[in-house]
Amino acid sequence: MSAFCHLLGFQLMPRLKRINVQKLYLPFTGSSSAYPNLQPVLTRTINWGLIRQQYDQMIKYATALRLGMAETDAILKRFTRGNLLHPTYQALSELGKAVKTIFLCQYLHSMELRREINDGLNVVENWNSANSFIFYGKSGEIATNRLEDQELAVLSLHLLQISLVYINTLMIQQVLSQPQWLKLMKKQDLRALSPLIWLHINPYGTFKLDMNQRLLIETVA
Repeated sequence: MSAFCHLLGFQLMPRLKRINVQKLYLPFTGSSSAYPNLQPVLTRTINWGLIRQQYDQMIKYATALRLGMAETDAILKRFTRGNLLHPTYQALSELGKAVKTIFLCQYLHSMELRREINDGLNVVENWNSANSFIFYGKSGEIATNRLEDQELAVLSLHLLQISLVYINTLMIQQVLSQPQWLKLMKKQDLRALSPLIWLHINPYGTFKLDMNQRLLIETVA
């Protein structure tokens, strides 16, 4: 939820695929005429009064999240579509609309921001693909309801992730320590360097076949 992220000091930077259907909320009543070129995408005014009224409650829940005073799931379950009439939920929704409107304006205005978001999400998607590759057992799904087995599977995945990144980092450092390779690297190449690579990994092991040897299997009489 963008409102919680804003209260916790984080800024969500999503890549908006259906940006053509997004709406911009007005900062105050009667300000629509100030934006004649944006009339098709403008909608209602943000309810700042509700945000002020519920501000203390929003800060209370955000602080509980930050300090770990309550389970994240337990807090977020209070603010789902099943609690549309909850005043704090409505205030968080209004704050989220304001934050999203500001982000949309920045996103449309700045090409550098759009490129940064696209590059960042490509890294995340690449990492998700790496996770699917190394966590290939049972199609990468945790097929158990036992908490102990789930924890073991996730810890094993984390160990593989750390090992993969560590080995790749050492390999990249070794290659770039050679002047002939470092000289070939341009600024854009160095910027794109990442240890999240796995095409050189064989998750199933290596099987060596020697055609000059026979398997020690006796012939059945």
